[in-house]
Amino acid sequence: MQRDGAIVSEHPMPGVFTPELLVLDRGSGCRVSDISGRSYLDFGGGIAVNALGYGREDLAEAAADQMRKLVHVSNLYATEPALALAEKLIASAPTRAAIGNVQFTNSGSEANETALKYARLLAARSGRTGKHRIACFSGAFHGRTMGALSCTPTEKYQEPYAPLIGGVTALPFNDADAAAAALDDSFCAVIVEVVQGEGGLDVMSERFAHTLNELCRRHAIMLIADEVQTGLSRTGELYASSLVGLEPDLITLAKPLGGGLPLAATLIPRPINALLHIGDHGTTFGGGPVTCAVGNVVWDIVAAPAFVATVRARGRYLQAGLQKLADASPMLGAVKGAGLLTGVTVTGEVDGAPAIGKLVPALRDAGMLALRSGDDVLRLAPPLIVSEAEIDEALAIIAAAVAALGGE
Repeated sequence: MQRDGAIVSEHPMPGVFTPELLVLDRGSGCRVSDISGRSYLDFGGGIAVNALGYGREDLAEAAADQMRKLVHVSNLYATEPALALAEKLIASAPTRAAIGNVQFTNSGSEANETALKYARLLAARSGRTGKHRIACFSGAFHGRTMGALSCTPTEKYQEPYAPLIGGVTALPFNDADAAAAALDDSFCAVIVEVVQGEGGLDVMSERFAHTLNELCRRHAIMLIADEVQTGLSRTGELYASSLVGLEPDLITLAKPLGGGLPLAATLIPRPINALLHIGDHGTTFGGGPVTCAVGNVVWDIVAAPAFVATVRARGRYLQAGLQKLADASPMLGAVKGAGLLTGVTVTGEVDGAPAIGKLVPALRDAGMLALRSGDDVLRLAPPLIVSEAEIDEALAIIAAAVAALGGE
């Protein structure tokens, strides 16, 4: 392993990681520091995980208190933190979804895998022969386990692992007419994101949402809302589905739920739960007492109406600032996303390479961490506690980096 300050290369991590990795050491609020002590304004948020930022004493105390009592029990038993968190999630769910139960797992991929399995189980145990097909959409990202990956129709993700599970059809995102032409009684599930976190931050249109609602009801299709990246107030609504009027039957949550610990949830409607048998699905670690103890603290904060309203206001402030930058620079294009899952397209090339590939490392070098989405979008997903002053600081860093790359 070689070190150049806080950057390591020839490291022991597998080849799926970048050749050079920044080694982070600690964090506070919306900032992290590397092992050399340099500070960065974090507008990646651990890929939208660290909703409450870093260095939280309340989360640390919740985890420590629970660890002193009980760390792990498996899924053969229940714990009070898991039961309490499940009840909160059920109470928050859209009333039309008839959510009555929660399956805890460890990651967004697992939450989506659970939803897909249960949609097929419902069709099979309801005696609907041949009703097994699943629809996903262009630009989607639902995870890297085999079922979730089968519903992530991007060649670079799927090709090394083919053949994937069968019966999956990819339709064009936001094309209501294409959905209407394709969906029929042979489908058991539709899985969709309201904001495509990895696919370019495209936002579902209200027409598309209403079409999916109607088609899924007509053909008895389970409509799965993948809220792994958009849920828990990230978009300025507790659930992003509310932004466009999407009416899901199953809802998947993950990223911010465990406060940085691995915790995910699939919100299950009563008709599916009524058909489940003991042992149909399970997880050894999912919904453990420590992660759920922290999850309860996270939920109580991020689900509070005043907190959601503040996130909504901060998102508008960030998008307005990005629009000003875009108006002033030919390198920046459309502002995309919703709430504090937002970004801007980056156009053109720098030194013969796409400008987005130069901008993200330039921001890091300037003291700001950010993400990409799709081929050409700068994605910003800061902790939901970000202040207007920190947004102003981030916008100034972006402006300077763009100018330095020739995008004045």
